[in-house]
Amino acid sequence: MPVKTAVDQPWAGALRELKEQLQALQDSEREHTEALQLLKRQLAETKSSTKSLRTTIGEAFERLHRLLRERQKAMLEELEADTARTLTDIEQKVQRYSQQLRKVQEGAQILQERLAETDRHTFLAGVASLSERLKGKIHETNLTYEDFPTSKYTGPLQYTIWKSLFQDIHPVPAALTLDPGTAHQRLILSDDCTIVAYGNLHPQPLQDSPKRFDVEVSVLGSEAFSSGVHYWEVVVAEKTQWVIGLAHEAASRKGSIQIQPSRGFYCIVMHDGNQYSACTEPWTRLNVRDKLDKVGVFLDYDQGLLIFYNADDMSWLYTFREKFPGKLCSYFSPGQSHANGKNVQPLRINTVRI
Repeated sequence: MPVKTAVDQPWAGALRELKEQLQALQDSEREHTEALQLLKRQLAETKSSTKSLRTTIGEAFERLHRLLRERQKAMLEELEADTARTLTDIEQKVQRYSQQLRKVQEGAQILQERLAETDRHTFLAGVASLSERLKGKIHETNLTYEDFPTSKYTGPLQYTIWKSLFQDIHPVPAALTLDPGTAHQRLILSDDCTIVAYGNLHPQPLQDSPKRFDVEVSVLGSEAFSSGVHYWEVVVAEKTQWVIGLAHEAASRKGSIQIQPSRGFYCIVMHDGNQYSACTEPWTRLNVRDKLDKVGVFLDYDQGLLIFYNADDMSWLYTFREKFPGKLCSYFSPGQSHANGKNVQPLRINTVRI
Protein backbone atom coordinates (compact mmCIF):
# COMPACT_ATOMS: atom_id res chain seq x y z
CA MET A 1 0.00 0.00 0.00
CA PRO A 2 1.48 3.38 -1.08
CA VAL A 3 2.51 5.58 1.76
CA LYS A 4 0.89 9.03 1.74
CA THR A 5 3.27 11.89 2.03
CA ALA A 6 2.76 15.44 3.20
CA VAL A 7 2.33 16.71 -0.36
CA ASP A 8 -0.34 14.22 -1.42
CA GLN A 9 -3.34 16.12 -0.07
CA PRO A 10 -2.32 19.58 -1.45
CA TRP A 11 -1.44 17.91 -4.73
CA ALA A 12 -4.84 16.24 -4.98
CA GLY A 13 -6.61 19.50 -4.15
CA ALA A 14 -4.63 21.45 -6.70
CA LEU A 15 -5.22 18.74 -9.32
CA ARG A 16 -8.95 18.78 -8.67
CA GLU A 17 -9.03 22.59 -8.85
CA LEU A 18 -7.10 22.62 -12.11
CA LYS A 19 -9.40 19.99 -13.62
CA GLU A 20 -12.44 22.06 -12.57
CA GLN A 21 -10.89 25.17 -14.10
CA LEU A 22 -10.09 23.22 -17.27
CA GLN A 23 -13.68 21.97 -17.40
CA ALA A 24 -14.95 25.51 -16.90
CA LEU A 25 -12.67 26.76 -19.67
CA GLN A 26 -13.73 23.95 -21.98
CA ASP A 27 -17.39 24.71 -21.25
CA SER A 28 -16.71 28.39 -21.91
CA GLU A 29 -14.85 27.49 -25.10
CA ARG A 30 -17.82 25.42 -26.29
CA GLU A 31 -20.26 28.18 -25.41
CA HIS A 32 -18.14 30.80 -27.16
CA THR A 33 -17.78 28.54 -30.20
CA GLU A 34 -21.53 28.02 -30.33
CA ALA A 35 -22.11 31.76 -29.86
CA LEU A 36 -19.66 32.58 -32.66
CA GLN A 37 -21.33 30.03 -34.95
CA LEU A 38 -24.71 31.59 -34.13
CA LEU A 39 -23.37 35.08 -34.76
CA LYS A 40 -21.83 33.99 -38.07
CA ARG A 41 -25.17 32.45 -39.09
CA GLN A 42 -26.93 35.65 -38.07
CA LEU A 43 -24.36 37.66 -39.99
CA ALA A 44 -24.92 35.58 -43.13
CA GLU A 45 -28.71 35.65 -42.66
CA THR A 46 -28.69 39.41 -42.11
CA LYS A 47 -26.64 39.97 -45.27
CA SER A 48 -28.92 37.63 -47.21
CA SER A 49 -32.06 39.25 -45.76
CA THR A 50 -30.71 42.72 -46.52
CA LYS A 51 -30.03 41.71 -50.11
CA SER A 52 -33.53 40.26 -50.41
CA LEU A 53 -35.09 43.32 -48.76
CA ARG A 54 -33.21 45.66 -51.09
CA THR A 55 -34.76 43.74 -53.98
CA THR A 56 -38.21 43.86 -52.37
CA ILE A 57 -37.99 47.60 -51.71
CA GLY A 58 -36.62 48.25 -55.19
CA GLU A 59 -39.40 46.23 -56.80
CA ALA A 60 -42.08 47.98 -54.73
CA PHE A 61 -40.84 51.45 -55.65
CA GLU A 62 -40.25 50.47 -59.27
CA ARG A 63 -43.84 49.26 -59.46
CA LEU A 64 -45.03 52.58 -58.05
CA HIS A 65 -42.76 54.48 -60.44
CA ARG A 66 -44.09 52.41 -63.32
CA LEU A 67 -47.69 53.03 -62.26
CA LEU A 68 -46.96 56.75 -61.93
CA ARG A 69 -45.32 56.85 -65.34
CA GLU A 70 -48.29 55.04 -66.84
CA ARG A 71 -50.71 57.46 -65.17
CA GLN A 72 -48.60 60.42 -66.34
CA LYS A 73 -48.54 59.07 -69.90
CA ALA A 74 -52.30 58.43 -69.86
CA MET A 75 -53.04 61.86 -68.42
CA LEU A 76 -50.80 63.64 -70.94
CA GLU A 77 -52.41 61.67 -73.78
CA GLU A 78 -55.84 62.64 -72.47
CA LEU A 79 -54.71 66.27 -72.25
CA GLU A 80 -53.47 66.14 -75.86
CA ALA A 81 -56.77 64.58 -76.98
CA ASP A 82 -58.78 67.25 -75.14
CA THR A 83 -56.53 69.96 -76.60
CA ALA A 84 -56.82 68.61 -80.16
CA ARG A 85 -60.59 68.28 -79.87
CA THR A 86 -60.98 71.78 -78.45
CA LEU A 87 -58.63 73.35 -81.00
CA THR A 88 -60.39 71.57 -83.89
CA ASP A 89 -63.75 72.81 -82.65
CA ILE A 90 -62.45 76.39 -82.31
CA GLU A 91 -60.73 76.32 -85.71
CA GLN A 92 -63.87 75.01 -87.41
CA LYS A 93 -65.90 77.76 -85.79
CA VAL A 94 -63.30 80.38 -86.79
CA GLN A 95 -63.55 79.21 -90.40
CA ARG A 96 -67.35 79.18 -90.37
CA TYR A 97 -67.67 82.57 -88.70
CA SER A 98 -65.04 84.05 -91.02
CA GLN A 99 -67.12 82.92 -94.00
CA GLN A 100 -70.28 84.31 -92.41
CA LEU A 101 -68.51 87.58 -91.60
CA ARG A 102 -67.53 88.06 -95.26
CA LYS A 103 -71.13 87.49 -96.32
CA VAL A 104 -72.37 89.90 -93.64
CA GLN A 105 -69.86 92.50 -94.79
CA GLU A 106 -70.94 91.97 -98.41
CA GLY A 107 -74.58 92.50 -97.37
CA ALA A 108 -73.67 95.65 -95.47
CA GLN A 109 -71.79 96.94 -98.53
CA ILE A 110 -74.85 96.33 -100.74
CA LEU A 111 -77.09 98.22 -98.33
CA GLN A 112 -74.61 101.07 -97.94
CA GLU A 113 -74.48 101.44 -101.74
CA ARG A 114 -78.27 101.49 -101.99
CA LEU A 115 -78.56 104.00 -99.14
CA ALA A 116 -76.03 106.24 -100.89
CA GLU A 117 -78.26 106.43 -104.00
CA THR A 118 -79.63 110.00 -104.22
CA ASP A 119 -82.02 109.52 -107.10
CA ARG A 120 -85.33 108.38 -105.68
CA HIS A 121 -86.48 106.55 -108.82
CA THR A 122 -83.19 104.65 -109.04
CA PHE A 123 -83.30 104.00 -105.28
CA LEU A 124 -86.81 102.54 -105.44
CA ALA A 125 -86.03 100.53 -108.56
CA GLY A 126 -83.16 98.76 -106.75
CA VAL A 127 -85.02 98.06 -103.51
CA ALA A 128 -87.11 95.32 -105.10
CA SER A 129 -84.02 93.26 -105.95
CA LEU A 130 -82.31 93.78 -102.58
CA SER A 131 -83.92 90.80 -100.85
CA GLU A 132 -82.58 88.44 -103.50
CA ARG A 133 -79.11 90.03 -103.34
CA LEU A 134 -79.08 89.87 -99.51
CA LYS A 135 -80.14 86.22 -99.39
CA GLY A 136 -77.49 84.24 -97.43
CA LYS A 137 -75.76 87.43 -96.27
CA ILE A 138 -77.44 87.74 -92.84
CA HIS A 139 -76.44 85.23 -90.12
CA GLU A 140 -77.21 85.03 -86.43
CA THR A 141 -74.14 84.51 -84.28
CA ASN A 142 -75.44 81.91 -81.79
CA LEU A 143 -71.89 81.19 -80.68
CA THR A 144 -71.74 78.21 -78.35
CA TYR A 145 -68.58 76.63 -77.02
CA GLU A 146 -67.40 74.45 -74.18
CA ASP A 147 -64.73 75.62 -71.80
CA PHE A 148 -61.44 73.80 -72.09
CA PRO A 149 -61.49 71.19 -69.26
CA THR A 150 -58.65 72.72 -67.21
CA SER A 151 -60.30 71.61 -63.97
CA LYS A 152 -59.61 68.02 -64.92
CA TYR A 153 -55.89 68.70 -64.75
CA THR A 154 -55.73 71.06 -61.76
CA GLY A 155 -57.29 70.99 -58.31
CA PRO A 156 -55.96 68.32 -55.89
CA LEU A 157 -53.96 66.66 -58.66
CA GLN A 158 -51.74 64.50 -56.46
CA TYR A 159 -54.75 63.21 -54.52
CA THR A 160 -56.56 62.47 -57.78
CA ILE A 161 -53.54 60.51 -59.01
CA TRP A 162 -53.27 58.65 -55.69
CA LYS A 163 -56.92 57.61 -55.91
CA SER A 164 -56.39 56.33 -59.44
CA LEU A 165 -53.38 54.30 -58.22
CA PHE A 166 -55.26 52.78 -55.32
CA GLN A 167 -56.93 50.09 -57.42
CA ASP A 168 -53.52 48.84 -58.56
CA ILE A 169 -51.81 48.81 -55.13
CA HIS A 170 -51.68 45.48 -53.29
CA PRO A 171 -52.39 44.79 -50.58
CA VAL A 172 -54.75 47.53 -49.43
CA PRO A 173 -57.11 47.47 -46.43
CA ALA A 174 -59.49 44.61 -47.14
CA ALA A 175 -63.22 44.93 -46.58
CA LEU A 176 -63.43 42.11 -44.04
CA THR A 177 -66.69 41.17 -42.35
CA LEU A 178 -67.39 39.47 -39.04
CA ASP A 179 -68.95 36.02 -38.74
CA PRO A 180 -72.07 36.34 -36.53
CA GLY A 181 -72.07 32.57 -35.98
CA THR A 182 -68.85 32.83 -33.97
CA ALA A 183 -69.78 35.86 -31.84
CA HIS A 184 -70.16 35.62 -28.06
CA GLN A 185 -73.74 36.20 -26.92
CA ARG A 186 -72.90 39.56 -25.35
CA LEU A 187 -71.42 40.98 -28.53
CA ILE A 188 -73.50 43.20 -30.76
CA LEU A 189 -72.64 43.33 -34.46
CA SER A 190 -73.65 46.01 -36.94
CA ASP A 191 -75.96 45.09 -39.82
CA ASP A 192 -73.05 45.06 -42.26
CA CYS A 193 -70.93 42.97 -39.84
CA THR A 194 -68.03 45.42 -39.76
CA ILE A 195 -68.51 46.76 -36.20
CA VAL A 196 -68.57 44.84 -32.92
CA ALA A 197 -69.37 46.17 -29.44
CA TYR A 198 -69.82 44.65 -26.02
CA GLY A 199 -73.43 44.82 -24.83
CA ASN A 200 -74.17 45.42 -21.15
CA LEU A 201 -77.65 43.95 -21.43
CA HIS A 202 -78.51 40.31 -20.90
CA PRO A 203 -76.91 37.85 -23.31
CA GLN A 204 -78.73 37.60 -26.61
CA PRO A 205 -80.75 34.41 -27.14
CA LEU A 206 -78.43 33.03 -29.79
CA GLN A 207 -78.17 29.37 -30.62
CA ASP A 208 -75.00 27.82 -29.29
CA SER A 209 -72.74 25.89 -31.60
CA PRO A 210 -69.13 24.64 -31.67
CA LYS A 211 -68.28 27.75 -33.72
CA ARG A 212 -69.43 30.25 -31.10
CA PHE A 213 -67.24 31.64 -28.30
CA ASP A 214 -69.03 31.01 -25.00
CA VAL A 215 -66.67 32.60 -22.44
CA GLU A 216 -64.27 34.89 -24.31
CA VAL A 217 -66.11 37.96 -25.66
CA SER A 218 -64.71 37.38 -29.13
CA VAL A 219 -65.72 37.02 -32.76
CA LEU A 220 -63.91 35.81 -35.87
CA GLY A 221 -63.82 37.20 -39.37
CA SER A 222 -65.92 35.41 -41.96
CA GLU A 223 -62.99 34.78 -44.33
CA ALA A 224 -60.40 32.06 -43.70
CA PHE A 225 -56.86 32.54 -45.03
CA SER A 226 -54.76 29.62 -46.23
CA SER A 227 -52.35 31.38 -48.61
CA GLY A 228 -51.38 34.75 -50.04
CA VAL A 229 -50.87 38.25 -48.72
CA HIS A 230 -53.60 40.08 -46.81
CA TYR A 231 -53.93 43.39 -44.97
CA TRP A 232 -56.74 44.92 -42.94
CA GLU A 233 -57.19 47.73 -40.44
CA VAL A 234 -59.14 47.95 -37.21
CA VAL A 235 -60.25 51.20 -35.60
CA VAL A 236 -59.56 51.00 -31.84
CA ALA A 237 -59.91 54.68 -30.93
CA GLU A 238 -61.13 55.69 -27.45
CA LYS A 239 -60.95 52.15 -26.09
CA THR A 240 -59.13 50.94 -22.97
CA GLN A 241 -59.13 47.22 -23.74
CA TRP A 242 -59.13 45.05 -26.87
CA VAL A 243 -57.48 42.05 -28.51
CA ILE A 244 -57.00 41.70 -32.26
CA GLY A 245 -55.05 39.38 -34.51
CA LEU A 246 -55.45 35.90 -35.98
CA ALA A 247 -56.80 32.57 -34.77
CA HIS A 248 -56.56 29.09 -36.20
CA GLU A 249 -59.88 28.11 -37.68
CA ALA A 250 -59.68 24.90 -35.64
CA ALA A 251 -58.77 26.63 -32.33
CA SER A 252 -61.04 25.95 -29.37
CA ARG A 253 -63.76 28.51 -28.76
CA LYS A 254 -65.18 27.03 -25.59
CA GLY A 255 -64.32 27.92 -22.01
CA SER A 256 -61.61 30.27 -20.85
CA ILE A 257 -58.93 30.49 -23.53
CA GLN A 258 -55.29 31.46 -23.25
CA ILE A 259 -54.65 33.82 -26.15
CA GLN A 260 -51.20 32.66 -27.20
CA PRO A 261 -49.55 30.96 -30.20
CA SER A 262 -49.48 27.50 -28.62
CA ARG A 263 -53.28 27.71 -28.44
CA GLY A 264 -53.61 28.88 -32.02
CA PHE A 265 -53.93 32.64 -31.40
CA TYR A 266 -51.53 35.32 -32.69
CA CYS A 267 -52.65 38.63 -31.25
CA ILE A 268 -51.74 41.91 -29.66
CA VAL A 269 -53.67 43.35 -26.75
CA MET A 270 -54.43 46.69 -25.15
CA HIS A 271 -54.77 46.35 -21.39
CA ASP A 272 -54.80 48.42 -18.23
CA GLY A 273 -56.07 51.44 -20.10
CA ASN A 274 -52.87 52.42 -21.89
CA GLN A 275 -50.55 49.40 -22.12
CA TYR A 276 -49.92 47.30 -25.23
CA SER A 277 -48.46 43.79 -25.43
CA ALA A 278 -48.00 40.95 -27.86
CA CYS A 279 -49.74 37.80 -26.62
CA THR A 280 -46.59 35.69 -26.51
CA GLU A 281 -45.54 33.33 -23.70
CA PRO A 282 -44.97 35.41 -21.56
CA TRP A 283 -46.42 38.62 -22.97
CA THR A 284 -44.05 40.99 -24.75
CA ARG A 285 -44.54 44.65 -23.87
CA LEU A 286 -44.78 46.86 -26.97
CA ASN A 287 -43.05 50.21 -27.26
CA VAL A 288 -45.96 52.46 -28.25
CA ARG A 289 -45.41 56.19 -27.83
CA ASP A 290 -48.92 57.48 -28.57
CA LYS A 291 -52.27 55.86 -27.99
CA LEU A 292 -53.31 53.80 -30.98
CA ASP A 293 -56.36 54.85 -32.95
CA LYS A 294 -56.07 52.36 -35.78
CA VAL A 295 -54.14 49.09 -36.06
CA GLY A 296 -52.99 47.53 -39.33
CA VAL A 297 -52.64 43.75 -39.59
CA PHE A 298 -50.47 42.29 -42.36
CA LEU A 299 -50.43 38.55 -43.10
CA ASP A 300 -48.05 36.87 -45.51
CA TYR A 301 -49.27 33.33 -45.02
CA ASP A 302 -46.73 31.61 -47.26
CA GLN A 303 -43.79 33.39 -45.57
CA GLY A 304 -45.21 32.74 -42.08
CA LEU A 305 -45.34 36.43 -41.18
CA LEU A 306 -47.94 38.30 -39.18
CA ILE A 307 -47.04 41.97 -38.64
CA PHE A 308 -48.92 44.63 -36.69
CA TYR A 309 -48.62 48.35 -37.47
CA ASN A 310 -49.86 51.67 -36.19
CA ALA A 311 -52.04 52.22 -39.25
CA ASP A 312 -51.94 56.02 -38.92
CA ASP A 313 -48.24 56.26 -39.75
CA MET A 314 -47.44 52.58 -40.56
CA SER A 315 -44.87 52.39 -37.77
CA TRP A 316 -44.07 48.80 -36.76
CA LEU A 317 -45.53 47.30 -33.58
CA TYR A 318 -44.77 43.56 -33.53
CA THR A 319 -44.03 40.56 -35.76
CA PHE A 320 -45.02 36.92 -35.31
CA ARG A 321 -42.94 34.44 -37.32
CA GLU A 322 -44.73 31.12 -37.48
CA LYS A 323 -45.24 28.12 -39.71
CA PHE A 324 -49.01 28.25 -39.89
CA PRO A 325 -50.45 24.73 -39.90
CA GLY A 326 -53.92 25.47 -41.28
CA LYS A 327 -56.53 28.05 -42.11
CA LEU A 328 -56.49 31.32 -40.17
CA CYS A 329 -59.31 33.75 -39.36
CA SER A 330 -59.07 37.33 -38.22
CA TYR A 331 -59.81 37.62 -34.49
CA PHE A 332 -61.52 40.46 -32.62
CA SER A 333 -62.34 41.05 -28.99
CA PRO A 334 -63.62 44.50 -27.96
CA GLY A 335 -63.25 43.63 -24.29
CA GLN A 336 -65.91 44.22 -21.67
CA SER A 337 -67.36 47.68 -21.27
CA HIS A 338 -68.02 49.16 -17.86
CA ALA A 339 -70.86 51.00 -16.17
CA ASN A 340 -68.59 54.02 -15.68
CA GLY A 341 -68.47 54.48 -19.45
CA LYS A 342 -65.02 53.02 -20.01
CA ASN A 343 -64.36 50.88 -23.07
CA VAL A 344 -67.85 51.36 -24.51
CA GLN A 345 -66.58 52.20 -27.98
CA PRO A 346 -66.77 49.37 -30.53
CA LEU A 347 -64.09 47.83 -32.71
CA ARG A 348 -64.61 48.75 -36.35
CA ILE A 349 -63.06 47.23 -39.46
CA ASN A 350 -61.71 50.14 -41.45
CA THR A 351 -63.02 49.94 -44.99
CA VAL A 352 -61.26 52.26 -47.41
CA ARG A 353 -63.65 53.44 -50.10
CA ILE A 354 -62.08 55.00 -53.16
